[in-house]
Amino acid sequence: MILKILKKDLKVDFADKRGILLTFLLPIILITLFAFSFGGVGRKKSAPRPSTLLVIDKDSTKTSKDFIAKLDAMSTLRVVSLEEEAAIERIQKGRNTAAMVFGKGFEKAVQNDSRLPIEVKYDAAREIQAQMVLAVVRGRLMHNFGDLKALNKVNVRMTSVIKETSNKPNPGLVQAVAGTAVMMLLFSVAAIGGGILDEKESGTLKRLLTSPVKPMHILLGKMGAAMVVSVIQLTAMFIFAWLAFGLPIFMDTLSLVLLILCISFAVSSFGVFLVSTVKTRQQLNGMSTIIIILMSAIGGSMIPISMMPGFMQDIAGISVNYWGIQGFFDIFWRQLPLLEIVPKMLILLGIGLGMTLVSSYLFKRNIVSFE
Repeated sequence: MILKILKKDLKVDFADKRGILLTFLLPIILITLFAFSFGGVGRKKSAPRPSTLLVIDKDSTKTSKDFIAKLDAMSTLRVVSLEEEAAIERIQKGRNTAAMVFGKGFEKAVQNDSRLPIEVKYDAAREIQAQMVLAVVRGRLMHNFGDLKALNKVNVRMTSVIKETSNKPNPGLVQAVAGTAVMMLLFSVAAIGGGILDEKESGTLKRLLTSPVKPMHILLGKMGAAMVVSVIQLTAMFIFAWLAFGLPIFMDTLSLVLLILCISFAVSSFGVFLVSTVKTRQQLNGMSTIIIILMSAIGGSMIPISMMPGFMQDIAGISVNYWGIQGFFDIFWRQLPLLEIVPKMLILLGIGLGMTLVSSYLFKRNIVSFE
């Protein structure tokens, strides 16, 4: 009897070939993803993408210019010379990680074998990435000025151009709240979208379609419900972060509300898109888990963007997570005005609109079918 039950359950489980394929595919994808992120796969076969280093040369001497040229000649760095004000603005807006300032007296310090007037201005939210760039520059300094007698003479002073204040949260808190909030929201809307499949199996959807209700109306109704739940869920998570950890959610209420609405629209459209691509609950569970984990890892929910290899940073923009997290950083950490955040909101709305249009076609083909 036990063997019969075992055979029956295995037959049921393996009947859905697509669902089984997704079940086995998930760990393979995760292993590949984290191997590239942490294991250095492929780094010996191809050179890493050079890091961009902003340079401010206040000394403007032959020695400083020659050294900056040697930095630019390194395969691991791409040097961009700017005025101090422009460089700081780019860091504050999240476009670059750090700028190296060669202060006045650099040439004299080299000649006199004294402490070098060098400062790194960086974004504290991306300190790890700034430290990695600094390590490369420090190594170049030691190699180029090997006659310096003490290591502390090539020490570099680091100054964050965006500092934590009484009305500004720690960047780690912003990363934890924003990354987790968007990722869990994706799982929630995927579960809500599964209600369409339940209605199809129970016959409720068929009865709705025999009424004057159009398929697009059903899709938009489900999407609207998912969006309402998304807004409530995001609001609840940020209120909790405010009460439990002191996240200053009222510093720019208008930007926060608009960003929550844009994220909710994009995420709810993602939910109906997912359910429109499958035909069974098992397929939805496998597909949604794989896609959400991939989007979350690539988009910065699981791994901060600054810690990712170059090619993963290049593709991060395909993820809803990325634009949502960066938008929250713009509000809470960078404290940018609304006009600076609007482009990210428009991208989220564009993603949502695109997935809604695709979902309308797939919904009719995969869901509104009773053959």
